[in-house]
Amino acid sequence: MDKQRSAFFISDRTGLTAESLGRSLLSQFEGIVFDKITLPFLDSVDKARDAVARINETAIKDGQRPIVFSTLTLPAVLSIIEQSDALILDLFEMFIVPLETELGQLSSHAVGRSHAAGANYSARMDAVNYALNHDDGGISKELHSADVILVGVSRCGKTPTSLYLALQFGVYAANYPLVAEDFSSNALPPALKALKSKIFGLTIQPERLQQIRSERSPNSRYASLDNCRFEIQQAESLMRQSGVTCLDVTTMSVEEIATTVLFQAGLKR
Repeated sequence: MDKQRSAFFISDRTGLTAESLGRSLLSQFEGIVFDKITLPFLDSVDKARDAVARINETAIKDGQRPIVFSTLTLPAVLSIIEQSDALILDLFEMFIVPLETELGQLSSHAVGRSHAAGANYSARMDAVNYALNHDDGGISKELHSADVILVGVSRCGKTPTSLYLALQFGVYAANYPLVAEDFSSNALPPALKALKSKIFGLTIQPERLQQIRSERSPNSRYASLDNCRFEIQQAESLMRQSGVTCLDVTTMSVEEIATTVLFQAGLKR
């Protein structure tokens, strides 16, 4: 039977950094099921006290102290959190202190500085709008502006990957479905033929595709295992013949797919 533990990700901003790094670290411990709780925007003493109460209640309920991943920058808030009955992992402290020593300068400890230093917001929003407009072959006249064009059968992960690439990295990602007409001609859709250098293929195991499609259209031919096998076989054959790089995403998260596409396609973040 798997062990049970509770883990908190806390921050005075969104908590995405604490959650991302914390989840990565926890994934290294097999056989333990973690109840993960994110507490964002802890930017006041009152909120910190409420968080401590919740952490301590969890410790009593579990019979063991929770693990807390923190990216708090406000000293007054952090000092209160440190009074909780938990293992506190201050992710900023682990890295900021060695950096201050190396750079010979104290850090600003400014709330939200990491988000302000990220990819330009307007550029990322433009990329998101582009991904939405060019989802599932929606608009083809501006495909030449794409950084990458994801192709594959329906429900293989093209849309979420396109949006993740846009939102996180500002990449102009379009996606285009491979359908029966393409299989009949055994050729890329006409709108893509001149853009082969931008195309990146996604594929998936038939059993997983059937599971995904059945959630949307149960007991349909679209979701049948035989149809899933046929479409995937045809799509993979088409991509091989066209010289399109193809990635099996069966066991991959959206984050892993997007990062792999970035690396293999040589895209700039």
